[in-house]
Formats: sequence, structure tokens, C-alpha cells
Amino acid sequence: MKPAATDPAAALPPVHRRRHRWRWVVEAALVIAVIMGIRSWQQKGAASGAAPVLAGTLLDGQVYDIAARSGGPVLVHFWASWCAICRAQHGSIEGVARDHAVVTVAMRSGDAAAVRAHLAGEAATFAVLNDPSGALADRWGVRAVPASFIVDAQGRVRFVEVGYTTSWGLRWRLWWAGTRASTPSDRVTN
Repeated sequence: MKPAATDPAAALPPVHRRRHRWRWVVEAALVIAVIMGIRSWQQKGAASGAAPVLAGTLLDGQVYDIAARSGGPVLVHFWASWCAICRAQHGSIEGVARDHAVVTVAMRSGDAAAVRAHLAGEAATFAVLNDPSGALADRWGVRAVPASFIVDAQGRVRFVEVGYTTSWGLRWRLWWAGTRASTPSDRVTN
């Protein structure tokens, strides 16, 4: 007696197997197209090229200005205390901040005391600019959170990610932005 096939397509005649595989390829392509369309919509209007102004006083009292920083790339991460996905990503951002330059922006999350209380509850210690009115988010074109921007050493936005992104994905993008910092196409001529 022949054992039962685990793949339903294996029981089909060869012509039907090819159709089954072709259908799978078409369905996979459609799923990818839908995902890419959603990502494109989420990133529409997001900052690109030269990074917008990002300056202010961090919750810990230090003055921050993205234009005044030196060194390699920086992760600019927009989040909100009311965003469940943002809370799930706090650990990843915390880990990346141990090894890389990171500044986060608490968008429309209340006053400084409310943001501090949220961070204490999450045991998060990363650098935070508070944006209670959403003015910084508007300047950067943030339409949804979490939103992450990788800015290279020359102050150019290299990557934009909207939604949950793994710490390894962020680290890879920071590494890539650091290695691409001095390509000929990035040099400005007068």
C-alpha cells in the first residue's frame, strides 16, 4: 500500500501540479505587492534627503541637536505611549541604543512628567525628546508610529521604516548607512 502524500499537489496530475505551483507564485506576488503598497502609503511624505531639524531638550535635561552631532549614523525613532506596537519595540530600541547613537521622539504622549512615568513603567532609558504637539513629527512627515529614520554622518536620511522593526534590522541599516557615508554620489560640490 502506498503512503498518503503530505503535499496535496503531489496527488494531482503533472499539468495540474504546474497550475497549482503557478497559482502559488501568483498569490505570493499579490501578497508582496499588497505589503509593498501598504509600506509605500505609510512612508508617503516621510522625510528624505537632508534630515529635517531635530533639536530640543531631552527629558534628562541635555540639549540635543542632530545637526551638531559628530560621528556615524543615528537612529531617530518616533513613538507614542499610547501605541502598543511602540511599547513592544522599546526593548529593541533600548538594545540598539547601547551600541549606536539613538534619539527617540515621544509623539503626542503628554507632558514631560507623563512621558517620564511611561518610560519608568517600561524600564526604558533611551534618549527622548518630547513632542506633545506633534510639531517634530509633522516636520519629519511621520503619519504613523513607530517610525524609524536612519540618518548618516552627513545628515541625510538613508532609511525609513514604519511599523515594528527588529533590532537586527535597525542595526543592519545603521551599519549600511555608516559604510555608505563617503560614496562619491554623497559628496556635495560647489
